[in-house]
Amino acid sequence: MAALAKVGVLALQGDVGEHAQALAELGAEPVEVRRPHQLSGVDAIVLPGGESTTISKLLDSSELFEPLAQRLREGMPAFGTCAGMILLATEVLDGRADQRSFGAVDLAVRRNAFGRQVDSFEAELDVEGVPGGGYPAVFIRAPYVERAGEAVEVLARVDGHPVLCRQGPVMVAAFHPELSGDLRLHELFLREV
Repeated sequence: MAALAKVGVLALQGDVGEHAQALAELGAEPVEVRRPHQLSGVDAIVLPGGESTTISKLLDSSELFEPLAQRLREGMPAFGTCAGMILLATEVLDGRADQRSFGAVDLAVRRNAFGRQVDSFEAELDVEGVPGGGYPAVFIRAPYVERAGEAVEVLARVDGHPVLCRQGPVMVAAFHPELSGDLRLHELFLREV
């Protein structure tokens, strides 16, 4: 990680504060991003969990979609969790017809694939390249990957479905690492910054 990297946290909805706290604990400077001009000063971005269709609409109404898409095309590192995974995928299954995604990682992602809110669960994951034993993952109305492109590295699975993936500087998780109290995935992401 670059000395005191500025990492944006998309602050339209979701677990913004939890991600910002994790980043700060690891020595990064979190910056809440709500408007296009706030993107220019960040080295990377986190797209938090929340409701993907709502965040998609808010990206349009805040005029953030196109500037963020441009930064992602230019290679800006990104970490998407739960809804953020959906927003960064190339294909969204069971999404709204007008829902847009950034296509930053070659995945087909199914929304709410593990079930509704009452079907939320925790699982201990073996994460490739992350030492220290199992990773405590919190799944809430979580998506999963139905198709991963050849350039995508699958780092963890649940029931055979990829739930943690990376393609170049973009990492996505179907779960909420910001709720686990375990900073190893944020740390892994910051190595790209």
